[in-house]
Amino acid sequence: MTQQNPLLDFSDLPRFDAIKPEHIAPAIAVLLEENRAVVAQLEAATDPVTWENFVEPLENATEKLGRAWGIVSHLNGVADTPELRAAYNENQPIITEFWTALGQNLALFDKYKALQASPEFAHFTPARQTIVNNAVRDFRLGGAELSDDKKVRYAEVQEKHAALSTKFSENVLDATNDYGLFIDNLDELKGLPDDVLQAAKSAAEKDGKPGYKFTLHFPSYFPLLQYADNRALRETIYRANATKASELGSNPEWDNTAIITELLALRQEEANLLGYHNFAEVSLVAKMAETPAQVSHFLLDLANRARPFAEKDLAELRSFAKDQLGIDDLQSWDTTYASEKLREQRYAFSEQELKQYFPEQQVVAGLFNVIETLFAVEIRLDSAPSWHPDVKFYRIEKAGKLVGQFYLDLYARSGKRGGAWMDDARGRRRTATGIQTPVAYLTCNFSEPVTTNGVTKPALFTHDEVITLFHEFGHGLHHLLTQVEELSVSGISGVEWDAVELPSQFMENFCWEWDVLQGMTAHAESGEPLPRALYDKMIAAKNFQSGMQTLRQVEFSLFDMRLHDAIESGQNVQAIADAVRAQVSVFNPPAFNRFQHSFSHIFAGGYAAGYFSYKWAEVLSADAYAAFEEASIAEGSTLSRVVGQQFQSQVLEVGGSRPALESFKAFRGREPAIDALLRHSGMAA
Repeated sequence: MTQQNPLLDFSDLPRFDAIKPEHIAPAIAVLLEENRAVVAQLEAATDPVTWENFVEPLENATEKLGRAWGIVSHLNGVADTPELRAAYNENQPIITEFWTALGQNLALFDKYKALQASPEFAHFTPARQTIVNNAVRDFRLGGAELSDDKKVRYAEVQEKHAALSTKFSENVLDATNDYGLFIDNLDELKGLPDDVLQAAKSAAEKDGKPGYKFTLHFPSYFPLLQYADNRALRETIYRANATKASELGSNPEWDNTAIITELLALRQEEANLLGYHNFAEVSLVAKMAETPAQVSHFLLDLANRARPFAEKDLAELRSFAKDQLGIDDLQSWDTTYASEKLREQRYAFSEQELKQYFPEQQVVAGLFNVIETLFAVEIRLDSAPSWHPDVKFYRIEKAGKLVGQFYLDLYARSGKRGGAWMDDARGRRRTATGIQTPVAYLTCNFSEPVTTNGVTKPALFTHDEVITLFHEFGHGLHHLLTQVEELSVSGISGVEWDAVELPSQFMENFCWEWDVLQGMTAHAESGEPLPRALYDKMIAAKNFQSGMQTLRQVEFSLFDMRLHDAIESGQNVQAIADAVRAQVSVFNPPAFNRFQHSFSHIFAGGYAAGYFSYKWAEVLSADAYAAFEEASIAEGSTLSRVVGQQFQSQVLEVGGSRPALESFKAFRGREPAIDALLRHSGMAA
C-alpha cells in the first residue's frame, strides 16, 4: 500500500486525480511512524546540538506529515463527501495528538534552548535565529513546561478543541447545503437581474424542479437581499441565513450553540493551564499587538472616529427608505436593498451595471498584468491534477525560472465551504537537491458561468468579488514570491497573524485605479472597457456607507476579543454580542440573528482573539499603498515597478524571517500611521 499510496508521493505536486478517502488512514499511519522514529532519535543525547543534526532532520520529517495532512484538509474544505469526512474525522484526533505531544516534548525543547544558548547561534542567519526563537516560544505555549498530569489534560483539550472546530465547520456547511428556497411565480422575483434569475433557474433544473432555486451560498442569497422588491422574500432569505447552524435553524443536529460554549471553555482552560488569565493573552503572544487592552483601545478609537460618519450614513438611509421606498421601519433585510437603491439614485449606477464589465477571463488577465508589472514576473497557465474540472493551475516565472505555482478554484458549489481563502500546498525551502518552490491554493466562492439553451455565458464578477480575488492573491504573493530558504519562516510561515493581512489588503487598492481597470474590464456583450463616466461614479461611491462598514468590522473584532478576554466560564455569548453592539453599533440586527453560529473565522479558523487583525493590518496596508500613490505623482500610475520591487524585497520576499514591523519600516522608512487608512475610507479630518 505504501508504494501505491498517492498521499505518500512527495516527488512533486499532489496527485489529486489518484487520492481517495481510503488512502488517508494508511498514509497517516506510515508518516506518524516515521515521525515518531525521527523524534526518538533526536531525543537521544547529542553533543553539541547543531542545526544540521537536530532542526533539519526534524523539519524534514514533519514537513511530509504537514503536506499530506494539508492535502486532506484542503479536500475536506473544497470537495466534501461522506467518505472523505469520515476519513478526516477518524484521523484528525491522531494528528492532533502527535502535534500536541511534539509541542510538549521536553527533550526537544531543551535542545532548542541549548541551540539558542550556543556560541553558534550568533552566527546563524536571521531566518534560522527566528526559527529557533519561535520554537522556544511555541514549546512554552504548547505546554512543554507543564507537569505530567497537566500535559495529559492539555493534550485532551487540544484534541477535543480540534474535533469541535471541525464539527462547527461541518454544521455550517451542512446547513448551507441543505437549504433550498423554490419560487415558481416570476412576479415574486421582481427587481432581480437577468443573470441572477438564469442562475436560479439553472439551479432548479439541476434538481429536476420547475421555477427558481435560491440557496444560502453567497452568490445565490445575496442578490435577493440586494435587488428583490418583495420585502417578505428578503425577510425569508435573511432569516434563513442569519439563523443557520443555530437553535433557530432548520435542523437541531446542526446547532452550534453548545459547540461555541465548549470551545470557549476549552480555550479558557488552555490559558489557565499555561498560566495566562485568558485566551486573548495566549493568542497575542505571537502577534504584533501586545495586550487585549491595547487591541480594545485600538478598536474603540477606530469606532469613535467612524461613528459620526456611520450615524450620517444611517440617517440618510432611513430617510431615503421612508421617503422613496415607503419603508417606515427599516429592518436588517431592508438595508442592503435600500442601500443599493440609494446608491443608484445618488451615483446614477448600479452594482449590476458595473458587473457587466467584469467577466472572469478579463478580470484574471488584468490581475495577472498588475502582478507582472509590479514584480517583474510572468504568470503562465500550467497543468496539474486537481479536485474539480473547474480548477485552473498556473506557474509564476522570473527571467524564465520557476518561482512558484498555484491552483485557482473560483466558483461556489455544493460540498465546498463558503468564503475565500489562500492556503499553502508546499513551502519554499532549500533541500539537498536544490530549491523546493512554493505552491498555493487560492479558493473563492463566486458565481459560475451559466448555460442557457446550450449557450454558456462567462462568469461575471461584482466589483466586491474582484476585490476579494485581489485580496486572496495578496496572500498568495506573500507565499509564492518569498526568497527565504528556511521552511518555517518562508512565505506566510512565521508571520505574525495581525500582519498576515498586510499584502492581501494592500492588493485590494489596485481595484480602484483607472489604468488598472482599463486593462481588466470588457463589457460582457460589447467588449468595451469600463467607460470613464461610470468609473467616476464608482469612485464617488467608493466610500458609500464606509462609516457603517467600519463599525461592523469593529463590532465583529470587539466581540471576538471580549469573548476571549472574559475570565468567567459559561458566559452568555449572545449577551456579549448584544453588549458590544450597544457600545459601538448604530444599527442592530433583529433578536433572532445568530451570526456567531457561523462565525467560522474564530470558531473553525485561526482567528480566535485575532479577528482584529484585519483592521490592524489595514493600517499597515493603507500606509504601504500610500507609497505607490506618492510614486504615481511622478510616474503617472500606481503601477510603479520601482516601488513594487521595494515592496517585494522588503515585505513579500522576507516572509516571517523578521518581525513584520521591521519589514514595514524597511519599506516605508518609518513607523506606520493611521492617516492613509482614514483617507482611503473617507474618514479623514
